[in-house]
Formats: sequence, structure tokens, C-alpha cells
Amino acid sequence: MVARSVEPRPEGYDPRAFAPFAVTVDIVLLSMVERELQVLLIRRGKPPYEGAWALPGGFVGPDEDLAGAAARELLEETGISHGQSRLLQIGAYGHPDRDPRMRVVTVAYGTIVARLAEAPRGGSDAAYAGLVPVAEVQSGRVTLAFDHRRIVGDAVARLRAELGTGDAVVGD
Repeated sequence: MVARSVEPRPEGYDPRAFAPFAVTVDIVLLSMVERELQVLLIRRGKPPYEGAWALPGGFVGPDEDLAGAAARELLEETGISHGQSRLLQIGAYGHPDRDPRMRVVTVAYGTIVARLAEAPRGGSDAAYAGLVPVAEVQSGRVTLAFDHRRIVGDAVARLRAELGTGDAVVGD
């Protein structure tokens, strides 16, 4: 855990001078099933986008680091335990209108799993969790909430590149 700064707040600094926003994490877990690349998705159980497909993810707690929040959200929403050291940071996404609730910046993580040790199951605010063919997402036949289609595309490209260098994060 990283220690918090002990430097006092500078005199005259007002954090309320800046618009509030939230930080979330989203996880792209890829796996090959019957020679087809699949991505782990959830069905949202709550608004916004209730009933829509989405990546597992959620809000970062005030005392959490990003990778820890990603591992926690993956477990809560899908029942899949995947160590945070095996999650590769894909990128940050912060378009002002990406989330209808408020200004939200998300940090996406990705991983490749040879096979899932157990079947995913929806939990927390996810009504359902399951694997969906990446081709269905990329073609638009399966639509995703928020900007998750873009995140899946970026993660697939990044993880394929990492596989080419031998640096990909692959787990069982």
C-alpha cells in the first residue's frame, strides 16, 4: 500500500474550485472457448443501462488503489477471483458524457485467462455474468453500455500486442 502524503494542504487551496468527478475501473477478461475469443460481460441489474451488457466494474473506494478495486469488482460482479498482479492496465477513458450519472473517469484493466476455473455468476449490481464472443461485440450485434465497446476493442488490441512480445498477463 502506498503511504498518503504528509504534506499539508497548501494555504489558499480550495478543492471545491474544481468540478467533482468519480473514478471507476472496468475489467476486460478474455478467454478462448472452442477456438473463439470471448469476453466476460455482465447484465446490469441497476440503472443506468439496466439490463444492458457491460464490462464488470465499478467505483473505486476512497481508500482503494485502482488494481485492488478492479480485482474486487471482478469478484463481486462475476464470482471470479483473479489476482490484481495479473491485471494489465489498458487505459483511461474520460469523455465528459461517458456516464449519465456524473463525470466519471474509468481505468480499464485487461487479462487473458486460458480457461475459467468456475462458471461466472452475477453478483452485487450485476444480474448475470457470462462469456460473449468478442466478434459479436466488435460487430455491434451485441451492444454494450457506456463506452465499453471501445474499451473491449482497445483491450483486445493491447493484449494481442502483449502476447506477441511475451509480456501478456495470462492466467488459468
